Amino acid sequence: MRDVWATPRSIPSRLTPIAAGAAVIGLALPVFGVAGWPLRGWALGAILWVGAQALGLLLSRLNLGADNLAASAVMGVGMMFRPVAVMVVVIAVAASDAAIGVAAGLLYALAYSLELGVSLLAYFGSPVRR
Repeated sequence: MRDVWATPRSIPSRLTPIAAGAAVIGLALPVFGVAGWPLRGWALGAILWVGAQALGLLLSRLNLGADNLAASAVMGVGMMFRPVAVMVVVIAVAASDAAIGVAAGLLYALAYSLELGVSLLAYFGSPVRR
């Protein structure tokens, strides 16, 4: 079992996990409409998810490695900043309108969770790098 976590693998494409998260966002719109949940909450959750993806795409273009520690540091701080920024926005909105804030937070969390799960499956399902 230990070898599963210690074995290096190539980094798989991010396209499938992002598409899975986008599918959650897209499929949630009719659910929000039928259930009578606030569409502004859906819009905020979708905007936050797209913004976090855009920041991730921007950060992924950095040239990482031991010879470029500054870019690696920017990448690390930027990746930690993404969920904090989303959390701050959701809490600020929830302070003024709880229904919108909760709807946005739940939508973002669901899309992010599926994206993370698909990413893990893609990584651990990829062939071992020798």
